[in-house]
Amino acid sequence: MAEKFDAIIVGAGQAGPPLALRLTAAGQTVAVIERKLAGGTCVNSGCIPTKTLVASAHAAHLARRGADFGIGTGDITVDMAKVKARKDKVSGDDRRGLESFLENTEGCTYIRGHARFEGPHAVNVDGRQLEADKIFLNVGGRAVAPDMPGLAAIEYMTNVGILELDTVPEHLVIIGGSYIALEFAQMYRRFGARVTVIERGPRLTPREDEDVAATIKEILEAEGIDIVVDATAIQFSKRDSGFQVVPAEGAEPITGTHLLMAVGRQPNTDDLGLDKAGVETDARGFIAVDDQLRTNVEHIWAMGDCNGRGAFTHTSYNDFEIVAANLLDNEPRKVSDRIPTYALYIDPPLGRAGKTVDEVRKSGRKALVGFRPMTRVGRAVEKGETQGFMKVVVDAENGKILGAAILGVGGDEVIHSILDVMSAGAPYTTLTHTVHIHPTVSELVPTMLEEMKPLD
Repeated sequence: MAEKFDAIIVGAGQAGPPLALRLTAAGQTVAVIERKLAGGTCVNSGCIPTKTLVASAHAAHLARRGADFGIGTGDITVDMAKVKARKDKVSGDDRRGLESFLENTEGCTYIRGHARFEGPHAVNVDGRQLEADKIFLNVGGRAVAPDMPGLAAIEYMTNVGILELDTVPEHLVIIGGSYIALEFAQMYRRFGARVTVIERGPRLTPREDEDVAATIKEILEAEGIDIVVDATAIQFSKRDSGFQVVPAEGAEPITGTHLLMAVGRQPNTDDLGLDKAGVETDARGFIAVDDQLRTNVEHIWAMGDCNGRGAFTHTSYNDFEIVAANLLDNEPRKVSDRIPTYALYIDPPLGRAGKTVDEVRKSGRKALVGFRPMTRVGRAVEKGETQGFMKVVVDAENGKILGAAILGVGGDEVIHSILDVMSAGAPYTTLTHTVHIHPTVSELVPTMLEEMKPLD
């Protein structure tokens, strides 16, 4: 006999638990099913543990720079076991808090196990039969490792496995030149490892403007990270001390002790029995959804990384907000209303919102561009952190901000003042006419906007 609920939520990532809270508060019975760890990627192998490690790496880096500020620090050592223990506690506390919430919320039944559809309204969890009028999928994604010559013969880590290291690698080789790869590259260099980043494309962070990518490369190389681009024929071979990788034909082999594969992710949709529910996916396995996150099956929704409409904690949480607004608040919110925004948590960080300058240039739209190096930002000079720059692109006809990149100290926070103005649909003069606090990084955003020039 099947257990009946008003709603079933498959996956306890960033969208599922808050939706469970809203539904139970509305008097509905909800089953939340999680096969591994509550909190999903963010809590267990993404944002929270990695940014905890970034903080430890920053502390080590700042300690080594003590003399720059007139501070004597002596020899700096990194106890990776303690670094890991701190990371585990921060991540574990968050996960346990979420599990407690799910277990103790009235109207919510938290079930640990693997859910598979047996019909449009029926789900089997390791032999336990569940049924519901509404089903929400929040199953997330996982790292992929493409079939590269020789890779299967050697040991390698993904973003999950590298979090278990309690010693510093002698030589960490990272395949991939995007966000996950670069964050781990810098943090482990600061922990004391030799680090080599190998990217098959012509430059790092290919979705960013070329000047952003070039500056990121300069920042990392200045810390002693080796970067190899145009790695068009990567091949691996096993060695007693680890492995060798040849990035391209005719290139010198690189010997490493530890290998991180950071070349992309795929949705966890291949073992859900979606065909039995009639739910459609695209060629890459992402669940197809409309602008309100409903699948082709009217009573089934997909939220978070599994729907291909965003790959961040903040987009996953916004998916919950969109679903809840439409279902419970009679508020017609849409995915297409949100402005793309994200950060790269190297140090200094990159905060991004909206379109790149390259995208605006290709559109043919008349635009204005503002630029300011961090060397001309007083707060950055005072803190001794003058790497990077800020830039913004504005529609020349209506004055609305189209996009911005803040690569520099505080960039992940400063970007929000621009993002909020963009969301409000207000012109850039909203910022130039606002008095900001001195001394801050944000105070130079209006100055940058007042110095804009036509986009060539």
